Amino acid sequence: MKSLSNSLFVAFVLVFSTIQAQSISEKTYSNINEKVIEWRRHFHENPELGNREFKTAAYIEKHLRKLGLEVQTGVGITGVVGILKGDKPGKALGLRADIDALPVTERNDLSFKSEVVTEFLGETTGVMHACGHDTHTAILMGVAEILAKNKDQVAGTIKFIFQPAEEGPPPGEKGGALLMVEEGVLKNPDVDAIFGLHINSATPVGQVRYKTGGIMASAQRFVITVNGKQTHGSQPWSGVDPVYISSKIIDGIQSIISRESNLLNEAAVISVGKIKSGVRFNIIPESAELIGTIRTLDYDMRDHIEKRMHEMIPTIAEAYGGTAEVSISESTDITFNDPDLVAQMLPSMEKALGKENVLLTKATTGAEDFSYFSREVPGFYFFLGGMTPGNETPFPHHTPDFFIDEDGLIHGVKVLTQMSMDYLNQ
Repeated sequence: MKSLSNSLFVAFVLVFSTIQAQSISEKTYSNINEKVIEWRRHFHENPELGNREFKTAAYIEKHLRKLGLEVQTGVGITGVVGILKGDKPGKALGLRADIDALPVTERNDLSFKSEVVTEFLGETTGVMHACGHDTHTAILMGVAEILAKNKDQVAGTIKFIFQPAEEGPPPGEKGGALLMVEEGVLKNPDVDAIFGLHINSATPVGQVRYKTGGIMASAQRFVITVNGKQTHGSQPWSGVDPVYISSKIIDGIQSIISRESNLLNEAAVISVGKIKSGVRFNIIPESAELIGTIRTLDYDMRDHIEKRMHEMIPTIAEAYGGTAEVSISESTDITFNDPDLVAQMLPSMEKALGKENVLLTKATTGAEDFSYFSREVPGFYFFLGGMTPGNETPFPHHTPDFFIDEDGLIHGVKVLTQMSMDYLNQ
């Protein structure tokens, strides 16, 4: 028994010493912080929309080649992948950052404010990193530089995946994480796990927030076409009003959420975001079109909502003398955090930022196409604090006033670096 105990003790010491050895000095992080902020400001001042991130990709490529990484370009149209092979054999890990901006005109008063203007869906608009993808890109560039300079501490391979079109490709185009997966970004070598983060304007700097299982919702786009019978607005009895039927459909499908979905399980949302019908105030039109989104965090709930919409919508229209059909397409899957991977990596997060700064959070009905990576391999996606000091009501993401405290970036570098080294060396 004594011999077995001694053996276990020696094994523990060896494993513990190996894990403890995998760390980066505070001086290294301090030295790279200024670079990360500089990169972030460059991307913020020069934003590009999805599938059009040509200059962004070239900037990333130049950095990765300078580090001596194997570089792949044009992955998923404008994506860039850097491959780092550690000095010791081991598993393969993916680290992902999204690089696209949004069609939003910035209102912030910054020295590096975006002044970019473009055409989007036939309209003139500003372009802005209004969701923090500029910070994600800069953080991953920082992680790549640190790990490339410390590859003697890396056991295995790291794929730095800079992904375009997370906000969705232009209409009629493919793009984003799904296209990168289809083109084999998780292959050769086969990735064993993947990490990703998202800056959050409502989370204090220095904190990260995580959740096991579904952390972000699937997003489905639906289009409902309602057909009636056109008539004069003064004689509604002579026709069938598709606008009125549309109002009944909107009211009816909300009952799927309020009366049929077990919201104690997970959240779910059905929202109509666009209604298109008619050309004149005194004409009841022939048809109407409703476009909206379904957000779910549970696959059974998602299937039920989709089934009930297909059953309910035509029936409601028929009850009022019209017809209706609905088409539902997937935009993103559920962003699912593998429970075993989360449990494995929490000590690394706590080591990097302190246990008090690694907090459990609730799921959000926002969506992320990181889900297509974590659908293929175990994934861990979490939120990084970027709240500006003293800002009790931070501006939401996707708004013209969105703003991030740059002091939060180095914490993202620290946590991803520590997680990467520990995962590959465990």
